Amino acid sequence: MHAHADTHLDQSITGRFKYAIVLTSLTLVAELVGGIWTNSLALLSDAAHVFLDLFALLLSLGAIKLASYPVSDTRTFGWHRTEVFASFINGSTVFIIAGIICYEAVGRFMHPEAVKSLEMLIIAVVGLVANLLSASALHSHSHDDLNVHSAFLHVIGDAAASVGVIVGGIVMYFTNWYLLDAIISMGIGFIIFWGSWRVMRESVHILLEGVPRGIDVKQVAFAISEVEGVEEVHHLNIWTICSHIIALSAHVVVPEQYQDEHDKIIGKIEEKLFQHFHISHTTLQLEKTRCTEVQGAKQFRHRPRASAVAHAHAHPHQHPHGSCSGHHHDHTH
Repeated sequence: MHAHADTHLDQSITGRFKYAIVLTSLTLVAELVGGIWTNSLALLSDAAHVFLDLFALLLSLGAIKLASYPVSDTRTFGWHRTEVFASFINGSTVFIIAGIICYEAVGRFMHPEAVKSLEMLIIAVVGLVANLLSASALHSHSHDDLNVHSAFLHVIGDAAASVGVIVGGIVMYFTNWYLLDAIISMGIGFIIFWGSWRVMRESVHILLEGVPRGIDVKQVAFAISEVEGVEEVHHLNIWTICSHIIALSAHVVVPEQYQDEHDKIIGKIEEKLFQHFHISHTTLQLEKTRCTEVQGAKQFRHRPRASAVAHAHAHPHQHPHGSCSGHHHDHTH
């Protein structure tokens, strides 16, 4: 049932992306040709942003396709993380183009150039309408999907830029104050900077296996410890695989008297994690006693050097600190 729901969700997102891609392509052609025709840096800046919108949408659509590929022996988590990687590429490329726009705007500050303001105004209105249609198509999935959210930010940022171009076109039409073209371009650059920074920050957080925003590790540990039969939780790790999949691994101490109820306890833990925190992929190791005195998250160790391996073979009875044994259980909803 979950698989059917996920497939339906992906089809819905894919359809909306294709719709937005068509609209964005038409907007790009109109603003690129119009920017050259009207000599408007603001319109060309908006066209550059639209080009990156298109890049973002195509990349995001490709990520959804890749995420649908099955897991394999070489990629046991499948291709889901490509969504996050696509978001990072989107954010970083937009960040760079924003710098280029601001650089060009400084040149126009020093040497303002005449602009065909009426034609610029008409083309900007067309771009705004197309951007708003694209944004409305992506909005419903933008709150719970980082991939869609990054694309939605592109489109919204471009819609805001189009509003600025329209206002500038009106003012320049009546006043011939062409310095405003450079001012608007600089504003578009800063809009792009802000949106791209947020996307980059979130995607890097996920790529570095950070705890998902909005989830408190202590609250999760407390929720697990509330399940009957659970004495204590340690070595708790929580991370994001992609926008729709949050994973957790933990060691759970279950006293001797509950040894026959492992499956029941695991089921209750998984149900609670899914309902309260939307954690759908869990790996739980059940133990009779705590396997380490170390508090908090488990400290990871690098692979031992060759000399250390030789020493381990020479002293087979010495075990690394904090090694644990117990009942492992891995499950994905």
